Amino acid sequence: MKIVCSKSNLLNGIQTVSKAVPSKTTMSILECILIDTRSGVIKLTANDMELGIETVIDGEIVEKGMVALDSKIFSDIVRKLPDSDITVETDDSLMTKILCEKSKMTIPGKSGEEFSFLPEVEKNDSVVISQFTLKEVIRQTIFSIADNDNNRLMTGELFEINDDMLKVVSLDGHRISVRKIALKNSYEHKKVVVPGKTLNEISKILSGDMDKDVNIYFTDKHILFEFDRTIVVSRLIEGEYFNIDQMLSNDYETKVKINKKELLDCIDRATVLVKEGDKKPVIINISDLSMELKLNSTMGSMDEEIDITKEGKDLMIGFNPKFLIEALRVIDDEEVDLYMVNPKAPCFIRNSEESYIYVILPVNFTTVA
Repeated sequence: MKIVCSKSNLLNGIQTVSKAVPSKTTMSILECILIDTRSGVIKLTANDMELGIETVIDGEIVEKGMVALDSKIFSDIVRKLPDSDITVETDDSLMTKILCEKSKMTIPGKSGEEFSFLPEVEKNDSVVISQFTLKEVIRQTIFSIADNDNNRLMTGELFEINDDMLKVVSLDGHRISVRKIALKNSYEHKKVVVPGKTLNEISKILSGDMDKDVNIYFTDKHILFEFDRTIVVSRLIEGEYFNIDQMLSNDYETKVKINKKELLDCIDRATVLVKEGDKKPVIINISDLSMELKLNSTMGSMDEEIDITKEGKDLMIGFNPKFLIEALRVIDDEEVDLYMVNPKAPCFIRNSEESYIYVILPVNFTTVA
């Protein structure tokens, strides 16, 4: 095999697929990137058996073939070469020369036949969504997946399609994020749980261009995202996702309309007084025209008031400030509505169309002065 391509094209391709190279594995072939030119295009692939990424890059194929190269060594070499055309050439023993200007590096390759190719996913009935929308939906929900495997379903996100509506849900036991997106077309009902790792990696690759689409294909065990000249295939998380509708309520005793930036900035200031790992709640006291926020810690105390519009009862309630900050940061509205029932019931942050709903459980603050 022999190819010639620009450093920028080769490096972009390597960086795209290397997101599917496992950090730890007992199978050395999975630590490799496959270069495959047998079909007349330069295709790079990486696969950790849960997540696989394949991308096509521009360049000249001098001699067709394929080789698997150690991802870390290959990417480090390419990154440190001059900004010029790079030639990658293998011999019969799979020794691979990487040539650029006056530089010549040689590394051992592995047989491409040993590589774990991506699972076949039939491309029937794709769901189409813009790159911008998918990237935004992931940003607006990914922060509330669980970061441990105690409940595997919580480490993924629910993707549910009903007619022309996509609903994306994440939760970690302390909060829930829900986003609803209107699609351009109507589709059959689909309901799958996509690993958070997959969505994190996709969001890094997506350009976020409003005019470019992503085609999404589903099978019983896999989901495939196709965009630009890249394919991302992921195993789905198996199991029945939580009944979110049971957890969402429209009942409230207190409704607050508040400037989002003022509230976010105020809570952000309060966290200056909280050491990492400390579970100090921000205590919110809601009265007719104002919301008072208090936080006491070993590092100091904060007391601040914000003007609000209130309906219903006065209320005092406590929250983990991090959970409020993460939800407020991804809401684009200038004002937000908070719905609460009592100090022990969840707070709902949602707009009138319910295109977003953020549910945050309160914390007990009886021991806080």
